[in-house]
Amino acid sequence: MFPQRWFPDRLEGRRTILRRHEPANLAAFKRWYADPEVVRLTRYQDGPMRPEEIERFFMARVLAPESLTFAIHVRATGRLIGTCAFSQVDGDNGSALFHITIGEKDCWGQGYGGEATELMLEHAFERLGLHRVGLSVFEFNERAIRSYRRVGFVVEGRAREAILRDGRWWDEIQMSILEEEWRERRRIRRHEADLAARLVGG
Repeated sequence: MFPQRWFPDRLEGRRTILRRHEPANLAAFKRWYADPEVVRLTRYQDGPMRPEEIERFFMARVLAPESLTFAIHVRATGRLIGTCAFSQVDGDNGSALFHITIGEKDCWGQGYGGEATELMLEHAFERLGLHRVGLSVFEFNERAIRSYRRVGFVVEGRAREAILRDGRWWDEIQMSILEEEWRERRRIRRHEADLAARLVGG
């Protein structure tokens, strides 16, 4: 099992809290990953997952002791709205892959996923000591690509015409962010916040 610093009980942001998953969250997973709109953005296969598939995935990838997976909750209400995780954590080379799904569709485009991603990046670079975080996203998932760009991910490559959706071929895009890029973005944001505070203070 990972030590506590690798998998704390929670990561807290201004609008979201990331917590360890509990068995009761399986019901939400079954609803999310049976939804064609959610599945279209997250799954290579063209069609929803079967209930038994979802349960196997949940037990093996979400509740497993070595899984670095968090439930995304709205801070103000405690509502469970999604899930995020690191996989393929390589301590020797300081890298991991990032995954996120906002399963509650009425929360899409509200900034919850962006904040959850930023919390995970802070955890990766400040506490896990990683050097690089990568991800893959389908070309047609434009909202996710914009969100990843906003928090500092850059496109580093693509698997051409890797997925068939809506009667046409789409690329799978690889993106990543490096520790020094993340730290520079944080330095700039803090500098901008300090300037704004000075202006307000007169």
